[in-house]
Amino acid sequence: MLRKIPLLLLLSLTFYLAQAQKVEGYVIFDKKGKRVTYEKMLAQLLKNDIILFGEYHNNPISHWLQYELTNSLNRDRGLILGAEMFEADNQKALDKYLAGEITAKGLDSTARLWKNYKTDYAPLVDFAKERKLEFIATNIPRKYASMVSKGGFEILDTLTTQEKSWIAPLPIMYDPELPGYKNMMTMMGDHANVNFPKAQAIKDATMAHFILLHFESGKRFLHYNGAYHSDNYEGILWYLKQKAPKLSYGTISTVQQANVQKLDKENIGKADFIICVDAEMTGTY
Repeated sequence: MLRKIPLLLLLSLTFYLAQAQKVEGYVIFDKKGKRVTYEKMLAQLLKNDIILFGEYHNNPISHWLQYELTNSLNRDRGLILGAEMFEADNQKALDKYLAGEITAKGLDSTARLWKNYKTDYAPLVDFAKERKLEFIATNIPRKYASMVSKGGFEILDTLTTQEKSWIAPLPIMYDPELPGYKNMMTMMGDHANVNFPKAQAIKDATMAHFILLHFESGKRFLHYNGAYHSDNYEGILWYLKQKAPKLSYGTISTVQQANVQKLDKENIGKADFIICVDAEMTGTY
């Protein structure tokens, strides 16, 4: 015979289970701050030619959804992948790995891989390898961005022809009044250096350049980058629109909040879709 559960205990258990079901690690919002499903986000992104997925580099939800979205987008149109995490002068090494000419160990020894490559980006590269997709190294070699942070854009004129092939064509368009670049000056405070946001801009311009260089009409380009490079429709997207205003663009940003149930005011409008992750989420490094 089943033992009867006291009513108070039953009500307490029911309340506990109801609360437990409300625990969510992340929620997806649209640019207006309205909660949306993954399926609705996907349906919209399928209409775009180029998609910028803004991540937090150590956020596991970002990386998991990058893989899921990549898999979902690999359907009706040819898919091209690209990433900030690979610098343009490492394209040959990346191509050799994708073609099976070198092993993962060989890639690690010939390309400058990020410290979280194995956990966070290798699955995306291997996705491309298994399905014979292009994977483009879009970022400027870091030493040249460092040069710009110290000497401005003019220092790039001293590069060789080969070195210039790894960056956006000179001269570089630059709007210092873009809020993202102005905010960088504010964040630096007394250490503000007018060349610091230029180093960010040369990265944005170079990534946009290589995205467009490898984009093919009728296909879709999915690019992975730090959220700051495309937040508020600036950065990479600003440069893309200067060169190819007629293409259709979609943007995603990642934010972290103590409460994921409602998007904080400062995060509304950062992108077409905002992945809001619990601030207590464990990082990948």
